[in-house]
Amino acid sequence: MQTFDRRNFLRLAGASTVTLAAPTVCRATCPVPATDATQDSLAMQLYKSLSDEQREKVCLPIDHPRRQYISNWWYIHPEYRIPTTFHDEQQELIRRIFDSLHSAEYIEDIQKQVRIDQYGQAKNAPAAGFFGSPEDDDFEFIFTGHHVTRRCNAHSDRGQGFGGAPIFYGHYPHPEDNMRENFHETSTHPGNPYWYQGRVFNEFVQGLDTAQQKQGLVKGNPRSERADAVITKTTPTNGLDCSKLSTDQKTLLLTTMKNMMAMFRADDVDATMTSIRDRAVVDRLHVSWFEGKYDIGSDQVWDTWQIEGPDMVWYFRGEPHIHCYFHLKS
Repeated sequence: MQTFDRRNFLRLAGASTVTLAAPTVCRATCPVPATDATQDSLAMQLYKSLSDEQREKVCLPIDHPRRQYISNWWYIHPEYRIPTTFHDEQQELIRRIFDSLHSAEYIEDIQKQVRIDQYGQAKNAPAAGFFGSPEDDDFEFIFTGHHVTRRCNAHSDRGQGFGGAPIFYGHYPHPEDNMRENFHETSTHPGNPYWYQGRVFNEFVQGLDTAQQKQGLVKGNPRSERADAVITKTTPTNGLDCSKLSTDQKTLLLTTMKNMMAMFRADDVDATMTSIRDRAVVDRLHVSWFEGKYDIGSDQVWDTWQIEGPDMVWYFRGEPHIHCYFHLKS
């Protein structure tokens, strides 16, 4: 496997490190911070740098159906990828947007994830774009590709959380297996930067009593990953009913969710958790985890789980490798 340094990566992979952007949380309740005209956000700088031809290619209406679309491998503009659509300075801006959306502790591993998941092939280069225009309060930047969908409000570099439109993150860290169609991770998910979330989730499970652990363990299959179903919000009947948790256990669940968001910038995490708390989302959630083939190694360290309700879906699938979908209703 060829090793890419940072400069090579930007040149050959079309700034895929540039990848993420955070969703637009609380777009209905959080005011957009005023931005000094001389200090545009990174996303606004990118937008203003676009030529008319580029805007025609990568800017979509604010309410375009693709804004609510999510999949593990898709492109907002399949025909207009970053290497062939944006010049070098714009690609560097995209990289800086990506970096700004993550915590320093995780950014290097996430950059590596995005790089590996392109398999070193130009046809897998990511795509970026915008929904709306600066006149829209919820003007959004989006970045898409293999195992990555990130979004952020384009008005400000201050994070506003993850509400309104879905995001995706996932990985299989052994690209050489692509040739053998073997995408199964082992129970410890070596090399996967997102397995830390699995460890945090399992700490939550261990904080429950025996009866609650039995209630949360579900036979059968988790939700479908079909794009039209994976973030569908429901009032589930299976799993652990969070409205029946003790006050301490609800606090534990909130802490668990916050700790699982550690890869993102603190502003986004804080805004998201404030929205979940203020709207009492936990009281409408069910949490479930899955046995059988979804418990890799049959070790009762749960690899696949769902936190779901009418306001929110957080689906983490660890089998055969990690795919994760997050959607919080705005």
